[in-house]
Amino acid sequence: MDQSRTPEPDLSPEMKRQRASSFGQAAVQYERYRPGPPADAVDWLVPARVDTLVDVGAGTGALTRLLIGRADRVIAVEPDERMRAVLTSEVAGATVVEGRGESMPIDDRIADAVLASSSWHWVEPEPALREVARVLKPGGFLGAIWAGPDQESPFMLQAQALLGEIDRDPHSAGQASEMLEAMSTGRYRSMATLQVPDGLPFSDPVHEVFLWEMSLTADDLIGLLGTLSWVILKEPDQREALFTTARRLLRDALALEGDATVDLTFRCDAYRADLIA
Repeated sequence: MDQSRTPEPDLSPEMKRQRASSFGQAAVQYERYRPGPPADAVDWLVPARVDTLVDVGAGTGALTRLLIGRADRVIAVEPDERMRAVLTSEVAGATVVEGRGESMPIDDRIADAVLASSSWHWVEPEPALREVARVLKPGGFLGAIWAGPDQESPFMLQAQALLGEIDRDPHSAGQASEMLEAMSTGRYRSMATLQVPDGLPFSDPVHEVFLWEMSLTADDLIGLLGTLSWVILKEPDQREALFTTARRLLRDALALEGDATVDLTFRCDAYRADLIA
């Protein structure tokens, strides 16, 4: 799943449900193009081996695979059967179960940590936090991670400037506006944040940021674009029109096509909130 931020403020409950359940339609592409969190972030959250780790909203296992070897038991919780199928085939050593943040098929007080990678923004925070508290051992913690292109990196700033220019082109304005909105730093910040409402048994979250670079081709960037929920939910012809606009931008404005690559900075926001006994 595409997860862990507070819900996007402009999404209705129905749209949030549709967006949250869309990723199974692109499960294979999600596994191929969505980068997982960096190992440094997982080291920060889980610095020593533990007994049991739970990956909630596990998707195709981008985080799950990094948890293998850090615990005697890794449980991956994912609601979508298509995502679970890819996870099961690609990641050995994890117990994969159907469930969601608000309802995990896990016994009380067995987990040293519950972790969510790019999925927490799809849950209902209060019931999910109560459910996490139920499955955590005393002294356990919730870790929430969001990883994606750094909206303030040179490449992304250049792309936003170019999109602003073509937004005035009547043939491309719709697609450009959508991409600009999706790349909004404010939108990302509103999503990639772990918040704990008053009255719930968790400490104030501690926050760390990790940056790294990946060399990507135009195909990689288009593939990554195609794993976003608002793109997955488009009609096929609308999706292809969006991809055409993006490819044209990459080719004509950035000379990126074929085997040519660009170094794209990625950002990971990691949060840890300890269970308070």
